[in-house]
Amino acid sequence: MKAIRMHEFGGPEVLRYEEVPVPAPAPGEVLVRVKAVGLNPPDWYVREGMPGIPPEFRPPFDLPLIPGTDVSGVVEAVADDVQDFAAGDEVMGLVRFPGAMQSGAYAQYVTAPVTDLAPKPSTIDHTHAAALPMSGLTAWQYLVEVGHDHPSPFQEARHRPMPLGGDTTVLINGAGGGVGHLALQLAKWKGARVIAVASGAHEEFLRGLGADEYIDYTKQRPEDIVRDVDLVLDTVGGPASRRFLPTLRRGGALYPVYFGEFDDEENAKLGVTVTGTQVRANGAQLAELGSLLDAGAIRVAIDSTFALADAPAAHKRAAEGHIQGKIVLTVP
Repeated sequence: MKAIRMHEFGGPEVLRYEEVPVPAPAPGEVLVRVKAVGLNPPDWYVREGMPGIPPEFRPPFDLPLIPGTDVSGVVEAVADDVQDFAAGDEVMGLVRFPGAMQSGAYAQYVTAPVTDLAPKPSTIDHTHAAALPMSGLTAWQYLVEVGHDHPSPFQEARHRPMPLGGDTTVLINGAGGGVGHLALQLAKWKGARVIAVASGAHEEFLRGLGADEYIDYTKQRPEDIVRDVDLVLDTVGGPASRRFLPTLRRGGALYPVYFGEFDDEENAKLGVTVTGTQVRANGAQLAELGSLLDAGAIRVAIDSTFALADAPAAHKRAAEGHIQGKIVLTVP
């Protein structure tokens, strides 16, 4: 089969289009003929060798490796003990994450545990289905249900999503991106009022998804003008995430997707909670997201598509930023 492989860490140029053996499914797994692959930040973190991650949190990688975790495709074969799926079924999934940061999705075939897979929604194509798993599950596990008891590698406190409803105001930073645009829709599905923060280019798109208020961060700083919100989901995260603390009411919560630097004493003084979690593969939750797609309650936006062989160009697009929705590789 054809696949993208890395023999070294570095820029997009280390992604090579090569011929490799087709993998065989182990017990509890299926072989998926891949139709599309969703790109996610861990793809370029791993490609670069995860230079920004402290060594104690950096998983080992054996080179060469085939990157990618988000797939949509058709079941080609199943292990003898598999009963939930059969050859010919259309499926989507976040494969082996975070146990395997990169699971071989940038390829014409990939093996996947059945517990990581869900039926592909009948109302969308493989391109849109491949864009859903990691971003959709991140939004779901932060806002709706964690679905696991694994602690975050960055904190001891367990993440417990705040109940959302008609009396809840949620501010979403980075609302135009993969996680952000799905989180906005999930918050609206729960009945919350949503303030979307993104650049001006995304305003029409995000208001179309239901944003009640819009802040163009290139013109205004949300921390200067917003007060008394119940929840901030910061899909950008990192050290600058604490700047959103003044926007919260007492009893509010800040969820940085990429955990930053916080002071527990400061949080206690303000009366706010700061927690996060690490997204994990979950076929059952992904099936719930698929049902919402089929029902028209949410939709997945595609920023751009590239052929599998053009994975380096797709990574260059990701590095440009200001992504609206997801970047997807299509597989011949």
